Parts: sequence; structure tokens; C-alpha cells
Amino acid sequence: MQIQWYPGHMTKTRRLIEENIKLVDIVIELLDARAPYSTKNPDIDKLAKGKMRLIVLNKSDLADPKLLKAWTDWYSSSNVKVIEIIATSGKGMKEVTAAAEEMLREKIERDKARGRIYRPIRAMIVGIPNVGKSTFINTLVGKGSTKTGDKPGVTRGKQWVKIKKGFELLDMPGILWPKFEDQEVAKKLAYLGSIKDEILDTRELAMGFLELGAKRFRGKLEERYKLEITDEMTPYDMLLAIGNKRGFITPGGGVDENRTALVILDEYRSGKIGKITVESPTDLVGEEGSDC
Repeated sequence: MQIQWYPGHMTKTRRLIEENIKLVDIVIELLDARAPYSTKNPDIDKLAKGKMRLIVLNKSDLADPKLLKAWTDWYSSSNVKVIEIIATSGKGMKEVTAAAEEMLREKIERDKARGRIYRPIRAMIVGIPNVGKSTFINTLVGKGSTKTGDKPGVTRGKQWVKIKKGFELLDMPGILWPKFEDQEVAKKLAYLGSIKDEILDTRELAMGFLELGAKRFRGKLEERYKLEITDEMTPYDMLLAIGNKRGFITPGGGVDENRTALVILDEYRSGKIGKITVESPTDLVGEEGSDC
């Protein structure tokens, strides 16, 4: 399965970012804590060149704690400011605005010294689809001001949101990059739900997730689905075993493979399988940290 997804509205979003980047002081990039490398759009580094940058790892409650620390250390090693948050509960949210204000403190003081008229801090929030930007903004504002959902592509136009006195946020729709050169990255985005299931072979995708799981988080799969995974089992064997355990049987007596696949993906995305991070900094052979 070759995964590519770059609908037309993302080309428009890219233009919006290019046109509005000059209006902001800092760019806040929201990543999914379960895939802090793969959910980072490489095009943002080009579009936001020369701007202050802040990395925010959302859904940190769904990530493996040890790997989450490894990733924050990896970004920090390149002098990138990283904050872990849970947008749904508000944990870590105040640290985001505080960090942005601290990063811009010298600029604000310099502007005051030059007699420039005070204006609010302006930040742009960017990220790939389904990393939780709308929930992030709603929690910051304290009310449901932005349409939210668990499907990629809910936010379609730019929106200025007043977070508090002296701090404004420019929300951009989720954006991917035109071509996935690395299909492993594409698969991880698909596992997380950042690529529409409708364009995917979800059965094949679920088997890819199970193959990864057998290597990296076998115990969590065994606990969730009440089965023993042996080295001899193929991803297809695992899919069938899970379908049988759940009773997903077709009228013909076989396992409903598509239903089983969708349940596996949904249960990973919602955290029901456990705190799972699908990548580690040690996977990045030859990488020296982030460029942002």
C-alpha cells in the first residue's frame, strides 16, 4: 500500500501560512506525543524560517513515558523549547503561553526601549491534521470557540483567537506535505488518524500496526486482546486471532477482517491498548536533532 494524501485545501493552507507568517512573532507547532518525529511537518521549517519556534507535544497521556522523555531530550539537544501537554484536560497549557512570553521577552523589552507602540504577542499555531489543535485552542480560550472533531481536516480557514490580554493566536488548518518520501512515516501518521481512513486499506494498515506492535509493545497487545503472540505468528494471524476473540464473525463463519482492523486502529488512537509511542530517537540513524 502506497500512502499519499495532499488534498487541494492544503495547498491553500500553505499559501495562508506564507502570506501570514510575517504577522506573527512566534510559531507554535503542535505534534502528537506518540510520534514526535513523524508528525513534524518538514515544510514548516522552511515556511517559518527566521521565526521563534515552540514545539508542543500533545496527547502526552497516550504516549510511553520513557520514550516521551527521550523525545523531549532529543529536541532539547538542539536547543528547541519543548512542552508536553494534554489539551483535553488542560495539563501543561499555561506553560505554553508562559514559554512563548519568555522567549519573546527580550524582543518586547527592546521594542519598549525604542518607543514602539505596544501590541499583543502574536503566535501562529500549526500542525498536521488531527493532532488536536482545535481542542488546544478551545482549552486555552476556555470555551468552545473552534469547531473540533476527531477527523482530519475539520478546521478549513485561518482564525485569529484572543487567548488572553496581550496574546493572540492565529490558527491554521492542518497541513501535511505534498509527498511522503518515507512510507514508514506515512504509516505512522495513518495509525494516528492524521490521514483519512477512507483512502487507506485499513486492513493492511492494521496488520502493519500489529507487526510493529509484536516487536515493540507485544505485552500491551497481549493484555488488551487476551492472546499470546508468538514469534511464528504473522500480522494476519494476529488479526484473525483478535477478530475471533472479539467475536467479529461474518455470516459465512469467517473473521470480519475489516471490522477487526478498524477496531484495532480505533483502540490505538483512543489509548485503549495502552500508552504507546510508535517511534524512538534511536530509530533516526545519522540524525543529529531537529532543524527548527
